Amino acid sequence: MDQEPGKHLTLEHLHLLRDAFDDHKMSPDRTSRRREPHPKPTRDQRDRGTDGTGRQGGGGGDVPGMNLEDFQKVLSSVIGPGVSDDCVERFFHEVDIDGEGLVDWPRLCSFLLRLYAEKDRSAAPRDAVVDASPLIKHCLHNKQEATVRVVAVHQPASHLRYISVSKGGRLIVWNSRLHILQNLGLCGDPAEEAVTRRPPRFRGWTTDAVYMDNVRKIAIATGCRDLRFVNFSATGLSEEVVLFGRRSLLLWGDDKGGVNLMWFLNPSKGLFEGLPSEKVQPQRIYMPDLGDHSALVSYQHVPGVHTAAVNRVLYEPEAELLMTSSESDDTSVVIVHTSLRRDPYVWKIHQGVRCFDYSRALRLVVTGGFDPAVRLWNQVVPARPVGTLRGHRATVLDVVVYQPLGQLLSYSRDGELRIWSLSSHRCLRTLRVAFPCFRPGHVPEQSCFPFLLVQGPLPGKAPPHLLVACKDYLALLRLAEGRGDDAAAAAAGGGGEGEGLEVSSGQHGGGLAPVTAALAVPPLGLVAVGRRDSSVDVWEAATGRRRFTVHGAHGGEELSCMSTDAGGRRLVTGSRQGTVKVWDLLNGQNLHKLEPVSSSEVTGVTCLHGNQLLTVGWSRRVALYDIQGAEDVYVKADTSWKSEGVHKSDILAVCSCPALGVVATATYDGEVIVWRVDTQRPVQRLQTTDAQAGVAPPVDRLLFLQQRAAHRRWRNRAVLVSSQGGAHRGPLVCSEVLELPRGLFLLTASVDQGSAPSLWTADGGRLTTTPPNRRAAEPLTPGARQRMTTPPNRRAAEPLTPGARQRMTTLPRSRYKYSF
Repeated sequence: MDQEPGKHLTLEHLHLLRDAFDDHKMSPDRTSRRREPHPKPTRDQRDRGTDGTGRQGGGGGDVPGMNLEDFQKVLSSVIGPGVSDDCVERFFHEVDIDGEGLVDWPRLCSFLLRLYAEKDRSAAPRDAVVDASPLIKHCLHNKQEATVRVVAVHQPASHLRYISVSKGGRLIVWNSRLHILQNLGLCGDPAEEAVTRRPPRFRGWTTDAVYMDNVRKIAIATGCRDLRFVNFSATGLSEEVVLFGRRSLLLWGDDKGGVNLMWFLNPSKGLFEGLPSEKVQPQRIYMPDLGDHSALVSYQHVPGVHTAAVNRVLYEPEAELLMTSSESDDTSVVIVHTSLRRDPYVWKIHQGVRCFDYSRALRLVVTGGFDPAVRLWNQVVPARPVGTLRGHRATVLDVVVYQPLGQLLSYSRDGELRIWSLSSHRCLRTLRVAFPCFRPGHVPEQSCFPFLLVQGPLPGKAPPHLLVACKDYLALLRLAEGRGDDAAAAAAGGGGEGEGLEVSSGQHGGGLAPVTAALAVPPLGLVAVGRRDSSVDVWEAATGRRRFTVHGAHGGEELSCMSTDAGGRRLVTGSRQGTVKVWDLLNGQNLHKLEPVSSSEVTGVTCLHGNQLLTVGWSRRVALYDIQGAEDVYVKADTSWKSEGVHKSDILAVCSCPALGVVATATYDGEVIVWRVDTQRPVQRLQTTDAQAGVAPPVDRLLFLQQRAAHRRWRNRAVLVSSQGGAHRGPLVCSEVLELPRGLFLLTASVDQGSAPSLWTADGGRLTTTPPNRRAAEPLTPGARQRMTTPPNRRAAEPLTPGARQRMTTLPRSRYKYSF
């Protein structure tokens, strides 16, 4: 029998279960199985029209329900003896989300509705492309030359622009509806102007282009073996070589099979030495003269990577991997680390490769070429593919992985676009893009890079979409954001916005995105991990087995914080875009979606008495949500908490102490505010200032010592721990207090690469072991730094000052005697 008895219930079984619940309701001894009487509602709850559990109306203490023993007997009699007691017990606890020890008929029906809706939604996946007929535009400025590459530009921030680069060197700026806004031709040889007395024309051809988003420049490679840099700003396009921004890497391949890396070491001072100030023509620099610019540019050439011309390059910044491809049988795809000190992974594919794509989250490499088959490869197993997708009848020109739906899009020379399921390896849809340049018996010149996938947070909440280039035409196709229709998504508890939600179980088949939040759940023996790609993993602490994974928990938004409800049965997650959701920790179902108070990052969630959730973030506001017995998916925010104007900076952390009836919040300017829960007012402000610099580093973590706070004789000691610079170079992921026979210790872990968890004593001493290949960590000395995330529209914070370290703060009992 399946481990989920709910999926085997038929209509006949449901009728029998309903009769069993009715008989149980009329049983003489049902009073022994009643729920506990609800607590008397407070005045505020009566004003809102709720009882002590958060349900509308009062009473409700006479609702009958089955305990685990009765439920096991009934379910075994209905389904049959094939179901094990362990499966029934797990099913019981999944339905009893509040942990009351009783299950009634309405709650069982609600659970089954969500379960069946998710099953139907998963069984019939929708293909990624929404448009039946795409929007197609003709670019006359190309003068019948093919479009080589299309890039997306988010500048200005409120608008989305596309820039197409033609083979003849013509750049076209398009808006989101493919209306032409501007065009620019690359400059030719200045010597030609002296002869013809006319502006020189670009007489070569372009081979590729890339948009450098951190510096707002477009780098263009040409067949003349030169590189062009074009500036894109609010005033338009202009060809130049001025570059401002962070340290950047420009990567390109050549026709000899070599790979070239050019590092811009200090872009804030310029791209090259001796920039012209008044010349109209762009600066001309020859590759042999790059040594004259060594203070700003570092260049490296890696020869012989391929035995044929390099046709594609890709850089994976998280793993620092270089990925290149060619049409060579012996070196079709090569993946190597930027240090070049590790052995490369080399794929040998018959007839080579014309295109490839890579998904770090799935550790998946997808290739296409002259052979019409599309192949899927594990990143570290180049010997044989994990899947072969057949259906195209012509050369595959481009492939792209659309991770929100777990699908793959491929495009062939005959204009055929196919959407594939990465899980089942079957074709979900075939779409022939009706470009006007296709005529019977004639195949037009195609771009070497036809695809541009635009996704993630877009200006104006624009949906993800795909641009396809063919000859001098562009086609725009909108992509789906969810895995089913809105009604099914709402029934499954995911709201109606369609965020690509998918729940899977078993072991991971690929790489993992960086961890952004982690949480231990002792009541269930689970560990929850949130990742940058908006996925949530739930693991069994005892066995190390992954229970399930929720993909796209917040769409494409990065998870920023985690917490649980009072009973430890529900997981609460917050994102960088202000959304908060509540999940069932036993099966991964989305129970509630909380009303956001702003679109800024949620940095902390804590649970108060009565399953009231309190959230904080960059909005500088405190919001409350009552999920106790809430039946609706969407839960409205209660913003009555008196936090308006109290915080002078963004809130970075929150922690509650039920024993003291207080909540502490910490801000970017280093201030800690302690609030009374019953009055919702601040009672104490704590802030330490660095003696040398006169500023306080941001406080990014708070932790109450709950057991110490619960005993009166220990309350006059330190009960609140704050992380304020020092200790770790990266932000903290989690921290836990360990009360051992030897004393009180603090265990911390951060996102530092290669950093081991740290164990601290109460006086700030560090007892951690040294990670492999790293020198022993220094004690908490002056000059310790901690990188903090800079909020939007804020200048980068000054370096954290000497003396920043972990601090333990005592809340003085004498000043506020009513507090303790």
